[in-house]
Amino acid sequence: MARKVTQLVEIIDDLDSKPIDEGMEQTIEFSWEGKDYAIDLRPTNAEKLDKLIKPYVEAATEIGRVSKRRSKSSAGTGTRAPSGSGRSSEELEAIRTWLRANGHTVGNKGRIKASLVEEFDAAHKS
Repeated sequence: MARKVTQLVEIIDDLDSKPIDEGMEQTIEFSWEGKDYAIDLRPTNAEKLDKLIKPYVEAATEIGRVSKRRSKSSAGTGTRAPSGSGRSSEELEAIRTWLRANGHTVGNKGRIKASLVEEFDAAHKS
């Protein structure tokens, strides 16, 4: 007997929690008061953000991007540098695997909601 297992990955708009059609998500990265952020939005919400922030961007002075250097702990070890969350790609994959096994829907890439990471951490406290 042949069986086919499929996995459904649904991407959710971080602002209004509505599903985003496949391929239509827009991940917008920005910095505010010294902290870096990323938000996944549907095209409608991305356009609203663009209209809202455009006058401020036009009035601002572009300072360019500062490249983030690899941390000393990962340099030369063959592992990837930590992500913006401070966790390696291997750690993030383990979190995604655990979340899926515990009934959560998470994407294969992109930001994992902080509440879900906290749930993982709480379940794995020593």
